[in-house]
Amino acid sequence: LGGVPKTLPAIVKAMRLQEKARQVGFEWENAAQVWLKVEEETNELNEVIAEKKLYPEGSAEAAESQDKIEAEFGDLLFSLVNYSRFLQIDAEHALERTNKKFIYRFTEMEKLAMSKGYDLNEMSLEEMDAIWNTVKLQANK
Repeated sequence: LGGVPKTLPAIVKAMRLQEKARQVGFEWENAAQVWLKVEEETNELNEVIAEKKLYPEGSAEAAESQDKIEAEFGDLLFSLVNYSRFLQIDAEHALERTNKKFIYRFTEMEKLAMSKGYDLNEMSLEEMDAIWNTVKLQANK
């Protein structure tokens, strides 16, 4: 694993680390096994999120739980990157594609709201979501 540059973006680094591990046989047999791991990591994340709710905000226990949440979230992301390899998808490219789609849709939502005389800062989430869905439908045509 030493040949993987430490300065790579985290998703790219995860892909490279997993590819290196695969080269020595440390690899799942199929995508279904990887998806089970994704589900396991999702469950573990949900468990630590529920645990945090037991502690008063600002307590040492809440801070420790927040650290566990971050760790489990990282495990889930790592598993999703691994799943992307099995789907023969570049996770970095997929995320950037979604970033661009989000930017486009959000910008169009702003324009549509303004054209109707609305200010996003004064709109409810439900109102914004309705415009978002309009933009989404238009983009899918």
